[in-house]
Amino acid sequence: MARFLLASVPIAGHTNPLKPIARALVDAGHVVDWYTGRDFRDGVVATGATHLPMHAELERQAAKFSHDHPEREALTGLAGIRWDLKHLFLDPVVQQVADLRELTGRLRPDAVIADMGFVGASALHELTGIAWISVGISPLPIPSRDTAPFGSALSPSATTLGRLRNRLLYSLMDNVVLRDVGNHWQQLRASIALPPTDVPPFATISPLLHLQNGVAEFEYPRSDLPPQVRFVGSLADDPSAPFAAPAWWGEVTSRARPVVHVTQGTVANENLDDLVGRTMRVLSEDEVFVVVTTGGPDPSVLGELPGNARAARFVPHSELLPFTDVMVTNGGYGGVQKALSLGVPLVVAGATEDKPEVAARVAYAGAGLRLRSAAPGDDTLRTAIRRVLREPSFRRGAQRLRDAYARIDTRAELVRLIEGSVRQTR
Repeated sequence: MARFLLASVPIAGHTNPLKPIARALVDAGHVVDWYTGRDFRDGVVATGATHLPMHAELERQAAKFSHDHPEREALTGLAGIRWDLKHLFLDPVVQQVADLRELTGRLRPDAVIADMGFVGASALHELTGIAWISVGISPLPIPSRDTAPFGSALSPSATTLGRLRNRLLYSLMDNVVLRDVGNHWQQLRASIALPPTDVPPFATISPLLHLQNGVAEFEYPRSDLPPQVRFVGSLADDPSAPFAAPAWWGEVTSRARPVVHVTQGTVANENLDDLVGRTMRVLSEDEVFVVVTTGGPDPSVLGELPGNARAARFVPHSELLPFTDVMVTNGGYGGVQKALSLGVPLVVAGATEDKPEVAARVAYAGAGLRLRSAAPGDDTLRTAIRRVLREPSFRRGAQRLRDAYARIDTRAELVRLIEGSVRQTR
């Protein structure tokens, strides 16, 4: 039996992918403690792990992600991304390190397992040498000679000219676009007695083991992929509570009409007309059945629905997606992983966080279409959905990925890899 300390940024997209890891380790007989926000306590406890409440200041900083912080609310595009990187993910590092020092000193875990956004875990590893396992909860963001910088959403290229392009873009990203983020990171490192580094904080993975959410077939090919990167299949978390089917559920399961599922996830859903309302509108005359999930807001905010649409706050993807012909999404990584693991093709329209990178990989894999806007035009959106419904190549692309996911026993692979890494450190 070993003991593990999990740590995650208190945001759903960073915490939920660690639930299958915690559950697998607990079921294998290990002791799991989990340091994250109080809002996630019930979900943590449901995995069998012990919840360790996060420092209140870290939770307050994470709350800025909801864009309710006055300084952040006024920022869009690249300025907003830079602000998030500095103040949401980097500023907490000093407190994260202090808290992890206390917890690891008291609990004596065999390893710390943390999502890549929890930068304090990598800093603690540098400071103390403690075993640390990183978890990728987005498309793989680490640099490669064969890919453009993460955030550019450009296709990979391993040709001579392509690699030259990549080098130039990395230089531009580090020295111009994200220069102030890099300077901020160096200052924070100095404040906790760490030396300067050339490695960007969000491209840092464990030298021991990196658990990457997804399959290699969904990622860009890389001739220089570090050997400790291991793809573990979908880390989508399915709710343990029984599914209470809505009154209209029979219209889904009957398959009388093609089912189109549309969602803006649980984060970028302030304006549901960007994608949800627009999808209902452009398909209102089509012979399809549209299932909307709002990701939190009351469905009444959508107003009167077209006759071929139904809405709910939430429907488990494990229940809905087996009956879905196409999923329209803003590109949340967890939802896309779940859809592809079930062979569902996608139309992806996302412009914030890592969503353009998710959309680019969906298109590269031939599993759907990428729309380069969070609020695509009506004609563009309608045409894309109809194409994915009618052209079998997209479903074939999604099914190829489904088969790749099916070849991985995620739970067994997680336990095997984590236990093996701990044995290396003893």
